[in-house]
Amino acid sequence: MASRTKGKTTMEVGGDGVAVITLINPPVNSLSFDGAKGRFSGGFDISGFGDIQKGTRKAPKPGYISIDIITDLLEAAKKPSVAAIDGLALGGGLELAMACHARISAPGAQLGLPELQLGVIPGFGGTQRLPRLVGLTKALEMILTSKPVKAEQGHSLGLVDAVVPPAELLDAARRWALDIAERRKPWVSSVLKTDKLPPLGEAREILKFAKDQTRRQAPNLKHPLMCLEAVEVGIVSGSRAGLEKEALISSQVVKLDTTKSLIHVFFSQRGTAKVPGVTDRGLVPRKIKKVAIIGGGLMGSGIATALILSNYPVILKEVNEKFLEAGVGRVKANLQSSVKKGMMSQEKFEKTMSLLKGSLDYESFRDVDMVIEAVIENISLKQQIFADLEKYCPQHCILASNTSTIDLNKIGERTKSQDRIIGAHFFSPAHVMPLLEIVRTNHTSAQVIVDLLDVGKKIKKTPVVVGNCTGFAVNRMFFPYTQAAMFLVERGTDPYLIDKAVSKFGMPMGPFRLCDLVGFGVAIATATQFIENFPERTNKSMIIPLMQEDKRAGEATRKGFYLYDEKRKAKPDPEIKKYIEKARSVSGVNLDPKLAKLSEKEIIEMTFFPVVNEACRVFAEGIAVKAADLDIAGIFGMGFPPYRGGIMFWADSIGSKYIYSKLDEWSKAYGGFFKPCDFLAERGSKGAPLFSLAYLLHECSLGTSQIAVVIRSSLASTSLQNKFSSQTDESRKKIKKLLGSGYMDQGMWLGCYTYRLVMFELPFWQEAGAYWKKSIPDKASTLKPKNSSGHTRNVLV
Repeated sequence: MASRTKGKTTMEVGGDGVAVITLINPPVNSLSFDGAKGRFSGGFDISGFGDIQKGTRKAPKPGYISIDIITDLLEAAKKPSVAAIDGLALGGGLELAMACHARISAPGAQLGLPELQLGVIPGFGGTQRLPRLVGLTKALEMILTSKPVKAEQGHSLGLVDAVVPPAELLDAARRWALDIAERRKPWVSSVLKTDKLPPLGEAREILKFAKDQTRRQAPNLKHPLMCLEAVEVGIVSGSRAGLEKEALISSQVVKLDTTKSLIHVFFSQRGTAKVPGVTDRGLVPRKIKKVAIIGGGLMGSGIATALILSNYPVILKEVNEKFLEAGVGRVKANLQSSVKKGMMSQEKFEKTMSLLKGSLDYESFRDVDMVIEAVIENISLKQQIFADLEKYCPQHCILASNTSTIDLNKIGERTKSQDRIIGAHFFSPAHVMPLLEIVRTNHTSAQVIVDLLDVGKKIKKTPVVVGNCTGFAVNRMFFPYTQAAMFLVERGTDPYLIDKAVSKFGMPMGPFRLCDLVGFGVAIATATQFIENFPERTNKSMIIPLMQEDKRAGEATRKGFYLYDEKRKAKPDPEIKKYIEKARSVSGVNLDPKLAKLSEKEIIEMTFFPVVNEACRVFAEGIAVKAADLDIAGIFGMGFPPYRGGIMFWADSIGSKYIYSKLDEWSKAYGGFFKPCDFLAERGSKGAPLFSLAYLLHECSLGTSQIAVVIRSSLASTSLQNKFSSQTDESRKKIKKLLGSGYMDQGMWLGCYTYRLVMFELPFWQEAGAYWKKSIPDKASTLKPKNSSGHTRNVLV
């Protein structure tokens, strides 16, 4: 149960005869009775699921842990056990605590069963014990939403027996154990309790309602319904039968594709803050004491809201009193919404609003630590702002832009502070959407990146560091999404069928509903950037411009691709056909009988395969360091369904060969919009995975322990030789075969001209191999292959 590398168990028996058993297993203290360092237990070591899925670790027999150990050994023991909970008891940690005969908690501790969000079910008895402790309805709510409760609420529910100050926790638990042993307190086996279970008929009604809700809200997921099945068996046939059913289902869900995807997302999300060459240099984030925001529109006010909610003092600058008042009003409205929903007290609202100050000039910027520009997408305006900021802000101040598409080098070209310029791209609404796209240029200092990563963490965002290009990562990857949909509609596919298929696939909404939501002005401005920068692979549709001529602008005008009532409820508009027909006529496009009769599967492929294609370009150009970063960016920025693992992970589940063959077929029939990029063509022709690490394992059959993950800045040639020499003989042969027989000699050159530390996660093995297979020219600069955005990429085993 403990971690395979770090865990250890201690047991101390006090003079009172009570044994304190502690499992020390950082960072989340996987499965302990009395948790070390302020954590009872964060649950099962999730990496174990991945090992079981890959077949590198044998799964225990069903019920070995939940029945043989937790139920028959711990809960049925002749000596009582008491869980002393401090900090958190989640997943398997709470399941273990529920099997104890009492639970004593420190205030504020979190208790919950979040397994469903990882694609698995509570497998250590949670489906049986939680309903018996808190009641069926509350148990289903906690399990299905994966939301924890605080210790105080847990006490009122019956999940916790007592809440005591942290300093008294262990002593209170010891006394409780002695009281149980001496029968002064009841000896309770949670799995045998029935007093909180409703009558069978009522229970079945509750479970039926839960199943119906689950089918509606998560139609593509199997494991929540499988979890409910385990709960139901326990209610109907008794807890022992329920435990056996839970054990069987637990062994089945680990093998589901959705489970593999969700576990991939779990680890990938936690990996986005690790940036090779940046976060591994020992840099400490500087304290950001005050932030200024320029522009109080929708984005600026949302960013301000996110910052003051995390206790950052903010100056909001606007050009006049009217705009400033409107900007402050938007921030106020954002917070008041939380007050109305009962999520914020009036006192908290007033305290938070007090952190926001308005300004009409730059005088108050002289002591700010970071500025985020959030004005309209106008290059000359942004250039002037950054030139002004350099005059008024202190020299350490971070100069950030919230631009979604414009090249940061152009924005900062009038300044001398290139190392301080960075992109802080939030997604609308900025105080709600979880992604923060951190955009670095070739000049951005590592310290500035570390600082912004720290801010992102403190304002509860998932940061993804990407390179500088048109659209950066998210918008760049997904610009073909809407364009592909427009392409299909102009050739005969029903737009509402496209939206239906895409929503069924798992996106929050289809591309046409999305266009209505963001507004046609934004849609055209964004599309124009991509058409100008990538003319050879963009689809130019006249549908939206023609609709704009008739004063349709999307949801804001209640008319777009859909019609909207006063409650913003959307319904299809029959008049859309005339705009499609007119656009078809203007563009000279003909109806295509095949495209008019596409199945849902074909709609998904023709809509998302171009996205995969562009994601491959973004990856190959080094805009993202890791393919997994693109997965997280797509999930948190565009709402790509997490249970599909992200755009690159999903593509690999389908297979590069199939995706390449379909894009190649469509490009021959319909043109350059569908043409596979070189990276995808190379992978697809071999049927190799798109993930580079998976590709390396596929090509070389190397274990991950044999792969050198990073090369250090200015690596000495001797170190490089040693690193290569440390591989096994068989590994060296395979690596040399891949990179070319001249590797050892040319490796010395590469070692002398490595400029930055990079993650070994990219497809530049092939590019590097091509260099090494050729004779190396005299000039060492040729050993620095660069992608289109100027990022130097180096590769080493």
